[in-house]
Amino acid sequence: LAVVVCVSWKCYANTCLFVTGFNSTLREGNVTHHEYMQVGKGRDVGLNQISLFEAKIAYGNGEQTLSRDIYRLGHRFDFFRMLSCYYTTIGFYFSTMITVWTVYVFLYGRLYLVLSGLDEGLATGRRFIHNDPLQVALASQSFVQLGFLMALPMMMEIGLERGFRTALSDFVLMQLQLASVFFTFSLGTKTHYYGKTLLHGGAEYRATGRGFVVFHAKFAENYRLYSRSHFVKGIELMILLIVFEIFGQSYRGAIAYIFITFSMWFMVVTWLFAPFLFNPSGFEWQKIVDDWTDWNKWISNRGGIGVSPDKSWESWWEKEHEPLKYSGKRGTVLEIVLAVRFFIYQYGLVYHLNITKHTKSVLVYCLSWVVIFFILLVMKAVSVGRRKFSAEFQLVFRLLKGLIFIVFISTIVILIVIPHMTIQDIFVCILAFMPTGWGLLLVIFFLLLSSCILPAMM
Repeated sequence: LAVVVCVSWKCYANTCLFVTGFNSTLREGNVTHHEYMQVGKGRDVGLNQISLFEAKIAYGNGEQTLSRDIYRLGHRFDFFRMLSCYYTTIGFYFSTMITVWTVYVFLYGRLYLVLSGLDEGLATGRRFIHNDPLQVALASQSFVQLGFLMALPMMMEIGLERGFRTALSDFVLMQLQLASVFFTFSLGTKTHYYGKTLLHGGAEYRATGRGFVVFHAKFAENYRLYSRSHFVKGIELMILLIVFEIFGQSYRGAIAYIFITFSMWFMVVTWLFAPFLFNPSGFEWQKIVDDWTDWNKWISNRGGIGVSPDKSWESWWEKEHEPLKYSGKRGTVLEIVLAVRFFIYQYGLVYHLNITKHTKSVLVYCLSWVVIFFILLVMKAVSVGRRKFSAEFQLVFRLLKGLIFIVFISTIVILIVIPHMTIQDIFVCILAFMPTGWGLLLVIFFLLLSSCILPAMM
C-alpha cells in the first residue's frame, strides 16, 4: 500500500508540474529550464598528438631501461619474476625495437649477399638452382609477419567474449579503417625515441595540446615531427629494397618476391605517407602548393637567438639535437659506427656500375669520393653565390648556375660516349651517393659533438 501511494503521489506531482508549466506558458509566463552537460578530459585523437604522446612514453621507458632499479631487479629476481617484470615494464618497447632491427638486419644481410657476388653464386650454383623450398619457407614466414600472428590473440579474445563471427567482422573493419597503417607508423615512433634515449638519454616532456584536430597540418610541421623518426629511415629502407630488386638474383619469381618483401614495402610506404594519409585535406592540390611554399620559407630562414623552431630550420635542428650535447662517449662512438654502414654500402655499389664492371681497383672507390666532394663543393658554391650575388649581381649568379649546368650535362655526355655509361649507372650513382652524403653529415656532426664533449669531460 505504501509503494502504491508513493508511485501515485510521484505521478500526481509530475502531472501538476507539467500542467502548471503549460498554464504558465499559455499566460505568457516564463518557465526556467536547466540543462547540464558533462565534459570529460581532452584526449589525443590526431596523429600528431598521438605520436607526441607515444614519443613521451617511449622516452620514459628508455630512461627506465637505463635506471638502476631495473638493473637491480634483473640481478635479484628469479627467471619467472624477471619475465613478469619485463612484460609489464620495458618489454613491449624493447620487443618493438627488436622487430624493426630485424628488418634492417635482413635487408643489410641481403645487400651484402647481392653486392659481394654471393647471391649470384647461390643463384647459378648447381646445388642451389632449385631452391623452391627455401623460397616457400621465406614467403610463409613473411606472410605470417604481415601481422596475422600478432592479430590472432585479439581475435581469440573477441571471439570468446562476443563470438568469432563478430571477431572476424571487427578485424575486417579495422583493416578498412587503416588500423594496420596507423600501428605500423606508431611502431616507428616507439622505436626511434626508445632507441634514441638508450643511446643518449635526455628524455623530455612533449606537450600534445589536445585541441581540435579537424584541420590541415602543414608539411613543415609534419617534417619537424617525423623527419628523423620516419622519413629518413623509410627512404633508407626504400633504397635498400630498390637495390635488392635491381641486383638480386635469388628470388626472381614474382610471387616469391611479393611475399618476401611485401611487409617491408608496406612499412616503407606507411612511414613515408601515413602523416599525409591521416591529415585532413592531405592530398588536396591547393593545400600541397601552400604547404610547399610554407616549407620553402621555413627551410630558408636563418636561425639565431629568439627564433623559434617553427620559424627556421636552423633553430629546429639545434633544438632537435640539443640532448645529444650531453650524450656520453659510448653513444657518440656508436652513432659514428652505425653511420659507417652508408660508406660500406657505397663501396659495394660503385663496383656494380657498367663502367667499373671489369675492374676491382681501390681507385674506383677513391674516385667516387672525389665525385662526392666535388658535388658538395659545387653545392656550397651555389649556396654562397645565392647569398652574395643573388640580390645585387643577379646576372652573375645566373651565369654561374648556367655554367654549372652546362658542365654537368657535358660530363654526363662524355661518360655516356667514352666509357659507355648507361642510364642505370646514373640511377645507381644517385642511390649510392645520397646515403653516403647523409652518412658523411652524421659523422661530421657527431665528431664535432664529441670534440665539444671531450674537453668538457676532461
